[in-house]
Amino acid sequence: MLNRARILALTGLAAILACGTIYAANTNAGSATTTGTTASPAAAKPEISQSDILRVSEAFGHFIGRNLNTPGIKFDLESIIKGMRDGAAGKPAPMSDKDYEQLMTRIQESAFQKLSAENLKAANEFLDKNVKEKGVVVVQPGKLQYLIIKEGTGPAVVAHGSPQINYTGKFLDDKVFGSSEENGEPITIPLDQTIPGFSLGIIGMKEGEKRRLFVHPELGYGTAGHLPPNSLLIFDIELVKAEAPQQADADDEEDDDDDLSPLGLTNSEDKNANPKPATTTAPKSSNSGK
Repeated sequence: MLNRARILALTGLAAILACGTIYAANTNAGSATTTGTTASPAAAKPEISQSDILRVSEAFGHFIGRNLNTPGIKFDLESIIKGMRDGAAGKPAPMSDKDYEQLMTRIQESAFQKLSAENLKAANEFLDKNVKEKGVVVVQPGKLQYLIIKEGTGPAVVAHGSPQINYTGKFLDDKVFGSSEENGEPITIPLDQTIPGFSLGIIGMKEGEKRRLFVHPELGYGTAGHLPPNSLLIFDIELVKAEAPQQADADDEEDDDDDLSPLGLTNSEDKNANPKPATTTAPKSSNSGK
């Protein structure tokens, strides 16, 4: 799947190659701090064999290769190999670093727009077909549908609530992008702090019910967030409790690296939403679309 960070990561391979220089600098610095002290017996250094070099070389090549498999951009492998050979031999680069970065950005933007259009077309076509399937309920025409997998009998979820759920989020190709199994337990999600398609689709669920949501990108992440642009999202949800007790906000001191959680808020039009959920078990909100 295409995302900008992955493509830009290809421009940072030089940082990995620089690790040897950093290691050498740190080693020299460490040696300098021990000058004038009593020397201790030198620790035995593991010998590096030619076999080790071959294995790590192949692994490094594999690392580069698997990062080339990006939908929307088809790199020419032979040209990449030629560039690596020429670079290792000290030959001039085919373009300056600045020109490379500018061209890579243009290619990246073109690929992003192409994938956005393809995914939007696929989402529209799927929902148009899916609405004809037996048992499918329409919440918003062409935007939000659900299917009840198992009926529930307990209390129902209401708007603005904080239900406790088990869930799995998938793309059209069945690839999972998020699941409560990663938590090891059900999660509590304030409905005012998640994507509109999820919060609207879960209202009315009864405890014990299992429901499958089909969310159009306009009610999901659109072209914002950390998922592929304009992806249709499919959520399998099991309602554990219609309203979970609120816990003290222990999130304030946590790092914000989790802000791109699969159920985070990405709707920039929601002016009243608190960017941090009031419960410690709910996914944090996503600000990437703002």
